[in-house]
Amino acid sequence: MGTSSELRPDGVRVVTMDAPPVNALTVEGWFDLARTLDAASADPDTRVVVLRAEGRGFNAGVDIKEMQHTPGFDALLGANRGCYAAFKAVYECTVPVVAAVHGFCLGGGVGLVGNADCVVASEDAYFGVPEVKQGALGAATHMARLVPQHMMRTLYFTARTIRAADLVQFGSVLEVVPRDRLDDAALAVATDIAAHDTRVIRAAKAALNGIDPVDVNKSYRFEQGFTYELNLMGVSDELRDTFAGTEKGKR
Repeated sequence: MGTSSELRPDGVRVVTMDAPPVNALTVEGWFDLARTLDAASADPDTRVVVLRAEGRGFNAGVDIKEMQHTPGFDALLGANRGCYAAFKAVYECTVPVVAAVHGFCLGGGVGLVGNADCVVASEDAYFGVPEVKQGALGAATHMARLVPQHMMRTLYFTARTIRAADLVQFGSVLEVVPRDRLDDAALAVATDIAAHDTRVIRAAKAALNGIDPVDVNKSYRFEQGFTYELNLMGVSDELRDTFAGTEKGKR
């Protein structure tokens, strides 16, 4: 369990998240993912990365229970820094990152996918940023890379989710396939990328990041500033306690 990394003979590196029951990562889990992606980025034999997950869904964001059971603000600060590091590691990876998404992709999961270079999803995949329910802000930066502005705002304010199939029309999801074909579909794209001269692909990744109209690292940190304000006001703790109690009641 945790994050694993495997380099295939063709230069495709498969990075897998596995944090039962729902891939809601702890503080250490986010930093571990960031370190794994940074190591992949630094490896000259890695030509492309496939980011995938085991379990019921791709990623459910941060571990709210850890945050509520940790005294003070250490878990909050750690989660924010860990998410920032992981999102940054995806975006700044020196080779393209193909996200293979199944089931739920929420909060921090959207941060990862929104910073990826290509997204392939299964038929059961859906995306959302339910941060307002927990008194937090963040990942609007990344959701805005998946849907148009007004759609992003509607999803953000309502905490609604959107199906992967509905994202194909926007071009943010390349294709939607049956769940049992997801890995093959992601590997097919990754293999196409890996077949090209890695020197050119690495230059292309740097060039495309350089012409992005929005600095995703700075804009995400700006969002996080409002999360800190809400925590100092006590709003976030109140809403997270309610959420944690609701989740406990479901089990």
